[in-house]
Amino acid sequence: SLKMASDSPESLMTLCTDYCLRNLEGTLCYLLDNETLRLHPDIFLPSEICDKLVNEYVELVKTDSIFEPHESFFTLFSDPRSTRLARIHLREHIVQDQDLEAIRKQDLIELYLTNCEKLTAKSLQTLVSFSHTLISLSLFGCCNIFYEEENPGGCEDDCLVNPTRQVLVKDFTFEGFSRLRFLNLGRLIEGVNVETLLRPLASLAALDLSGIQLNDVGFLTQWKDSLVSLVLYNMDLSEEHIQVIAQLHKLRHLDISRDHLSSYYKFKLTRRVLNLFVENLVNLTSLDISGHTMLENCTIPSMEEKMGQTSIEPAKSSIAPFRGLKRPLQFLGLFETSLCRLTHIPAYKVSGDKNEEQVLNAIEAYTEHRPEITSRAINLLFDIARIERCSQLLRALQLVITALKCHKDDKNIQVTGSAALFYLTNSEYRMEQSVKLRRQVIQVVLNGMESYQEVTVQRNCCLTLCNFSIPEELEFQYRRVNELLLNILNQSRQDESIQRIAVHLCNALVCQVDNDHKEAVGKMGFVMTMLKLIQKKLADKTCDQVMEFSWSALWNITDETPDNCEMFLNYSGMKLFLECLKEFPEKQELHRNMLGLLGNVAEVKELRPQLMTSQFISVFSNLLESKADGIEVSYNACGVLSHIMFDGPEAWGICEPQREEVVKRMWAAIQSWDINSRRNINYRSFEPILRLLPQGISPVSQHWATWALYNLVSVYPDKYCPLLIKEGGIPLLKDMIKMASARQETKEMAR
Repeated sequence: SLKMASDSPESLMTLCTDYCLRNLEGTLCYLLDNETLRLHPDIFLPSEICDKLVNEYVELVKTDSIFEPHESFFTLFSDPRSTRLARIHLREHIVQDQDLEAIRKQDLIELYLTNCEKLTAKSLQTLVSFSHTLISLSLFGCCNIFYEEENPGGCEDDCLVNPTRQVLVKDFTFEGFSRLRFLNLGRLIEGVNVETLLRPLASLAALDLSGIQLNDVGFLTQWKDSLVSLVLYNMDLSEEHIQVIAQLHKLRHLDISRDHLSSYYKFKLTRRVLNLFVENLVNLTSLDISGHTMLENCTIPSMEEKMGQTSIEPAKSSIAPFRGLKRPLQFLGLFETSLCRLTHIPAYKVSGDKNEEQVLNAIEAYTEHRPEITSRAINLLFDIARIERCSQLLRALQLVITALKCHKDDKNIQVTGSAALFYLTNSEYRMEQSVKLRRQVIQVVLNGMESYQEVTVQRNCCLTLCNFSIPEELEFQYRRVNELLLNILNQSRQDESIQRIAVHLCNALVCQVDNDHKEAVGKMGFVMTMLKLIQKKLADKTCDQVMEFSWSALWNITDETPDNCEMFLNYSGMKLFLECLKEFPEKQELHRNMLGLLGNVAEVKELRPQLMTSQFISVFSNLLESKADGIEVSYNACGVLSHIMFDGPEAWGICEPQREEVVKRMWAAIQSWDINSRRNINYRSFEPILRLLPQGISPVSQHWATWALYNLVSVYPDKYCPLLIKEGGIPLLKDMIKMASARQETKEMAR
């Protein structure tokens, strides 16, 4: 079912929501005074649509760097007569006091505010306007919501020095929130009296007090007949806490887990405590004791433990106290405890670090509110993906994508998540992944590259991109991925390995793509960036992969793209070409790449005069004798000269070397090549070669063009015969055979 879920297209509702949010002005809204968004007066939307608009908006602002947030977005929902809100989930800095204030007339049933650090006590007052309808409220991580700004009295000067002081609000309670059943106060600021705050609530069903230190939780017993879920993550427990919990007889979900790295805990779990839970909390279906140290051995003797098929039957439990359970638990959290490695665990789902299933359960359970635990779980998944084979690949990928999206600014998660993605997207898993899923991976990878200048994240992200077919799979984010890579390559201090991967990716991105793509990338500064890299390498006197890839990338980006060829010349590309030839006379790959690029430049008539200097012509003539990379260097040098010769004797504006002398050397070179040579070159079009056929001004250029076509169609017939026919080569060859000026051997080859 997971494969189906990841594969099916987005619902029409989702597509419409996304479209409207990206085009608010053209769909639901108009701009008032060129700045404020206003809803069209004839629009009336029910809560099913409004909730989705708000929740998707928050998601887009958080995860899509191209999406622009709107100052006045929440004011669109200020009037319940035209827009209804019921269940909304807001997070982080996206939401401010005035946004909540804007929707205060709405009858909200569910309001989740997660890590909204910009909210202050003004928003506490706004909450009161939802008090008669709210059933579910989360203030998780809203660390400033109990602070208000106080203006101290006294002299003017003092006010300038200290205009506002943050003061803790002491008098707010949930008085009047008569329907509130579900409440999350996780990571509540110290100093707020939780007992006073909660006392007015008549019948709480679920309470989350993660990360809050309370020495006395006796007040919880006032809800002993209604509380079904209690989360006390990272609370340092004592015997008193345990006695109170044991009285909450309706509990179905209890979480007393902790992060064993965060601070020192006096409390240790014992067999007696687990027995107490099993005996008193008879409705328990989910228990989390992750991160706890067991004070005594709770396991049954190892002989018995190892016996038989693994079982989730309580009677066979390897953890002795759980033999008293009436039925297996739905969920048991044992992450970072020794118990998760036992054989018989009486639960359908276990979080732990023993195997892939347990690790994935941990990532799933803790991603939203516990990034510190999640990053360690993803690290374990990374090892599994690297060393063994992942059996639940799609689930693993979706969980890592979700974690990376959810914690865009958490360095640990970005480092471990991007590393795991590299292993989860490599070729052995390729078949199982849908286009949609692979696009999601690319999106989070680019998000990571955007928000993190950190070396490890950048390297992991670049490596992960190498697992994709380039350019095809990256085409839908073409501009963005090029901008990010050029950004990496333009940084003054660079990591060698990242530089190498980034240049490789840049090269692959401009290989075999349409000319408008190449022009766009050229305008982003691609040519300049590559030339700067070459300049740096020359200064260090090193010819490595970065140097070769940079020239190769320039060869690709100038292919049939005159603007980029011109940029190459304008930014002293020819000077670098000569310096590289001189500095690295033996580097065959390098010579091939450089001459391939100059072949592209020579195809542009307007730029050829710039190649017409004694120095350049001598260099090209001497390279005709080169044996580098088979015939490639000699072939490309001859190609450059063929285009120059095609402009006729009157364009030959130099005394030395003489035109006839160079023509002679060209004939000699072409005759020395093996007609059956296998080639290190890729033509997308024959047009630049074909234009050398119907002319009599330079028979040698005609011969080079005919040789090139003959070699390619005879060595690679499947690829190049159709291209020759498609581009009208046959009639051109037939006409050339009839030309008096053409040499006999050229006609033979053409025939």
